[in-house]
Amino acid sequence: MEHRIKELRASFGFTQEQLSEKLGVSRQTIISIENGRYKPSLELAYKIAKLFQLRIEDVFIFEKESE
Repeated sequence: MEHRIKELRASFGFTQEQLSEKLGVSRQTIISIENGRYKPSLELAYKIAKLFQLRIEDVFIFEKESE
């Protein structure tokens, strides 16, 4: 799953710490999401999209699983 979190965070002028505080998660969680080591829950993905005033589909790019 790809995403635009780092790009959006920068465009809003948020540090990783500021974003983590706004979302109620640790800075390490933000780092892990940005580095692709952690996939956020649907609830967290919704919070992220809402914070950036976007739809989830505009923040996260879901790729089809290989069959």
